[in-house]
Amino acid sequence: MLASRPGFGLVGVVRVPHQVSSPLAAIARRIGYAVAALTATVLVVYSGREGYTDSHDGQLSLLDCVYYATVSLSTTGYGDIAPATPTARLVNIFVVTPLRVFFLIVLVGTTLAVLTEDSRQSLRIRSWRRRVRGHTVVVGYGTKGRAAVEAMLEEGARRSSIVVIDTAPEAVEAAAGRGVVTVRGSGTASETLQLAVVSRSAAVVVAVGRDDTAVLSTLTARHLAPAVRIAVAVRQSENSELVRRCGAEVVVVVSSQTTGRLMGVATGAPRVVELIEDLLSPEDGFAVAQRPAEPHEIGLTPRELPDIVLGIVREGQRLRTATRQPPAVAVGDELLYIHRVTTQQ
Repeated sequence: MLASRPGFGLVGVVRVPHQVSSPLAAIARRIGYAVAALTATVLVVYSGREGYTDSHDGQLSLLDCVYYATVSLSTTGYGDIAPATPTARLVNIFVVTPLRVFFLIVLVGTTLAVLTEDSRQSLRIRSWRRRVRGHTVVVGYGTKGRAAVEAMLEEGARRSSIVVIDTAPEAVEAAAGRGVVTVRGSGTASETLQLAVVSRSAAVVVAVGRDDTAVLSTLTARHLAPAVRIAVAVRQSENSELVRRCGAEVVVVVSSQTTGRLMGVATGAPRVVELIEDLLSPEDGFAVAQRPAEPHEIGLTPRELPDIVLGIVREGQRLRTATRQPPAVAVGDELLYIHRVTTQQ
């Protein structure tokens, strides 16, 4: 199974975001490593220069040690032809060797970079899977999945706390471009969800394009993580109850029927549709949010609170407040309220 593979076996399937440096910076760093290695070699040779012989004059000066280090590290190894004068050796040190190092970088740099990146990605994957917990798994990165990720980021979620699962390579690339962790595979497969460490996640968002896929993804996620909170989007309202029975706690019906209802409302009350758009959009305006009840709010009714409270969440159930006798706020309740949103420019 994929989940039991070592880190190298998951490279290309799981991608953990990291800081990407520019190509020039990468080349400069490699040249710096080469200079550091050359300097260390010179110091070693110079400290033990009595153990070396020079066919030219029998003595090793500092310049001789630098020359020896350069031809040794560059694997040149002169035999029948060797620079004899100080000028020639200076030219070899400051002109020939840099050109030779540049040649080696151009020749093998790409291969080494690929091997190094694979190794680093393997280490990042192992480290991430070992420590990740409390994250959100988003199954599907289409229009709904992208909007869900953007909403979480705008609410302050860390990019490393979001894992996107999708089968389409272009969707995975797009999600990786947002800096979140990605897993290439199907959300209906248990091994894919195990790669996303769904068992230690805080929530699962199922935002796939087909209702049957949403049902199977929900069943698989609930089987692997019995206590995780699952939110699912479906197209047909008749499938909402089925998805709930499969383990979804929140079901959003995104159907043509809902769109048609809004369009019908718009013909007679267009400002109502604008208000709904305002509540759902992340721009400046109003938004619906959820927060724990404050200690000083316990015992009060929603009408006595300064916020506009639309509902009370008590033991996982939503209580309506638009009644003649709305329930009073109790300890442990959470409030669904409208708050002002100001987008920082």
